[in-house]
Order: sequence, then C-alpha cells, then structure tokens
Amino acid sequence: MNPAMVKKLQQMQKDMMKAQKELEASIFYGTAGGSAVQVEFNGAKEMQNITIEKDAFDLPEDLDMLQDTILAAVNDCMKKIDEETRETMGQFSQGMPGMF
Repeated sequence: MNPAMVKKLQQMQKDMMKAQKELEASIFYGTAGGSAVQVEFNGAKEMQNITIEKDAFDLPEDLDMLQDTILAAVNDCMKKIDEETRETMGQFSQGMPGMF
C-alpha cells in the first residue's frame, strides 16, 4: 500500500477516535409530556439524570402515563444521540461504502 495512503488512513483513524471520545463525553437531553419528564444521557448512552415535574402526574392514578412519558423522553434522547453520531462519524465514511 502507498505510504501516503497509510499515513492518511492512520490520521483518519486518530480523528475518528477523537470524535468518538468527544461524542461519548457530550451530554444530550430528551423531553416528553411538554417537559414534564426530562432525561439526560451522555453520548455513550448512559443515563446521567432524570427530572420529573412533581405536579405533572397524580400518582398512583397516572403511573401508566408517567411510565409512557419516561419512555418517550428516553427515546427522544436516544434519537438525538444517534443523529449526532451519524452526522459526526459520517464525515469519515464519505466514499467508503458499508461504513456507518
């Protein structure tokens, strides 16, 4: 393989690793129920925090609604993480079929 190409690939690998670490350290937020439930995840998809407005739900009657709202907030946040990951890491796969 061409030495210049090897060097270019090695630099791309370093850049990809740096971008991945930055993504994992980033904080993402998801909300549902008009912000009645807010979740916070890092880019590694680890939950960091959850906030539930205490007046938004009348427990135990609204337990099912609370559970559904939490799921919606988590799914909202996961979608944001996936979109940011595709956008960030996609720059490395341009012209390389089958990546990301």
